[in-house]
Amino acid sequence: VQLVESGGGVVQPGGSLRLSCVASGFTFIDYWMHWVRQAPGKGLEWLSRINRLGSNKYYADSVKGRFTISRDNGKNTVYLQMNSLKPEDTAVYYCNFIRARASYWGRGTQVTVSS
Repeated sequence: VQLVESGGGVVQPGGSLRLSCVASGFTFIDYWMHWVRQAPGKGLEWLSRINRLGSNKYYADSVKGRFTISRDNGKNTVYLQMNSLKPEDTAVYYCNFIRARASYWGRGTQVTVSS
């Protein structure tokens, strides 16, 4: 199983980024996918999840209306479109899924929002 996040970087407040997470080693379409982040000195914060076919999406209040999760099952990829970024969005962003009570994570991608 492998999850590889990309798309992070440094962006000014109000800017946008699109994160990608490419999955391999499991049947991607069989699982809900999640995005989670960890800000410096803080714990993990769940952000969003998407069902297998991409028809149901849920968001944390902190990102609702600004972030959009999507997936392309043909490319085994889940995305997180992040708009109207704020300094408090600075964090390492991870994609995640759960299988048989085990949680799988990528290495994350750093997002820094700073002027």
